[in-house]
Amino acid sequence: MDKITRIFIDTSKNVFQLHGVNQAEEVVLRRQLPRSKMAPFFSKLPPTVIAMEACGGAHHWARVLRALGHEVKLIAPQLVKPYVKRGKNDLTDAAGGCEAMSRPTMRFVPVKTVEQQAALMLAGVREAVVKERTQLSNMIRGYAAEFGVVAPKGLCAIEPLLVEIAEDTSHPALMREVFAGLGEQYAQLRAKFEAIDAKLLAWHKANQLSRALTEIPGVGPIGGSLLVMKTPDPHAFKSGRQYAAWLGLTPKDHSTAGKARAGAITRAGDETLRSVLVVGATSVVKMAQQNRGPGASPWLVELLKRKTPKQAAVALANKIARIAWTMMATGELYDAKRMQAAPAAIAATAA
Repeated sequence: MDKITRIFIDTSKNVFQLHGVNQAEEVVLRRQLPRSKMAPFFSKLPPTVIAMEACGGAHHWARVLRALGHEVKLIAPQLVKPYVKRGKNDLTDAAGGCEAMSRPTMRFVPVKTVEQQAALMLAGVREAVVKERTQLSNMIRGYAAEFGVVAPKGLCAIEPLLVEIAEDTSHPALMREVFAGLGEQYAQLRAKFEAIDAKLLAWHKANQLSRALTEIPGVGPIGGSLLVMKTPDPHAFKSGRQYAAWLGLTPKDHSTAGKARAGAITRAGDETLRSVLVVGATSVVKMAQQNRGPGASPWLVELLKRKTPKQAAVALANKIARIAWTMMATGELYDAKRMQAAPAAIAATAA
């Protein structure tokens, strides 16, 4: 067999499709392997460059193959798709991925360690519990409204609402019994959320970079933790703007014929991290409107004169992302003086 220069693996739960080429770009490997034979096959193969889509299980196999002496790269699935020819099957997917990994301008996803994946798992479980809690609280409010019981906004009103229903004997016994069950479920969710939040806060306090990021106005323990967890290698981005674009905080580009036309933000990238940054920026905007707080910089005050609070919050989230990237990439500490001015390019995100 000719010497293999690169291999792309199309992964799945139990079956893996391999596509390898030699230095002359000739196909020399086209093989399907079950999960049990993956490690034995690559342990006998000379060290080579291997790529996979960055999907479920890919980071695990990247660590396994690296331990066997291979160079492993992960590619975002959306960057592989343009190279896949017509006809959706494992063979064409693997061939397209092998072509994509050869491109000199291809961007790769850093391989996460088991510690990084465990931390991300904690953040993911927290997000799932938040969604479940929101769904349950909306259900409680909806059913209570059907009986003429309405509570104020906020999660803090859910428990008093349940107590009010339980103590009002004018309601049917079956109705109060069902609400008692919903109350027990809500209490369990709240306890689970508090336990996860405590673990996440402990992780944040133990991470020096996460603590440093919270010096940025609009970034709290959750935002600082997520920034560190979801950016294992900040050097994978050439600039803060590229990092903000990865998060979906930069405007769409509809320029043509020399005319620059910026659209709405792309909303690409990680939805959770982007939403946390925007929520944090929104709180800073509210403080700026009240002329208080460390985030009320002259730049933000001037921006609020020209843009809506929502547009200003997105522009500020863009700026926060750039500052965070600089801190993560260079190790610098936050300098409040840099918040007093902003490049015109950042302000354009509010357009």
